[in-house]
Amino acid sequence: MPVNPDLAIQPPADVLLERSFALADEAATHAFGERFARAIESVRALQHNPRQEVQQKAQQRAPGAADDQAFHGLQVQLVGDLGAGKTTLVRATLRGLGHTGRVRSPTYTLVEPYVLERPAGELVLYHFDLYRFTDPAEWADAGFREYFDNGAICLVEWPQRAGRLLGVPDLVFSLDLDSGGDGRVLVARAYSESGKACLERC
Repeated sequence: MPVNPDLAIQPPADVLLERSFALADEAATHAFGERFARAIESVRALQHNPRQEVQQKAQQRAPGAADDQAFHGLQVQLVGDLGAGKTTLVRATLRGLGHTGRVRSPTYTLVEPYVLERPAGELVLYHFDLYRFTDPAEWADAGFREYFDNGAICLVEWPQRAGRLLGVPDLVFSLDLDSGGDGRVLVARAYSESGKACLERC
């Protein structure tokens, strides 16, 4: 299946921020995952003190925009061919968030849940792998929608398999092999203010 991050964005949405990262090896992927974890922590903390960020951007933001920075969960879609490094990035993010146990691939279970104790409060993370879906209707039948509506972090591999049922994500991480070597290229696109705030901190 060709890698096309736009296939994961249903319905179409404007990109608020796009950045590319060269991940030369697995260590670089782990480092990015740790930065992403710190970014999530930082943006979550704004929910408890959203005025801090609003004051810093007072010249750029409209009055009453504090709620745009509040953290209400995050949907991150990971796009890439088999072996592109999607699960490695998820593992690195979980490690960065303090998870010390085993990180299992949800290829057969479809979703693996994690509950993490963090300084800003308990954080729930769901790791999805939709590779085995053959029809978007399977997403609806699985009853996963409520997982996305409770303030959790939802990391979704193979989001294309759910068609337009996932809606617009906060972030899309598109991973591809680096044509010049053995590394990876990560193109990150933000589609929400929360996603943009995270990406700015990566």
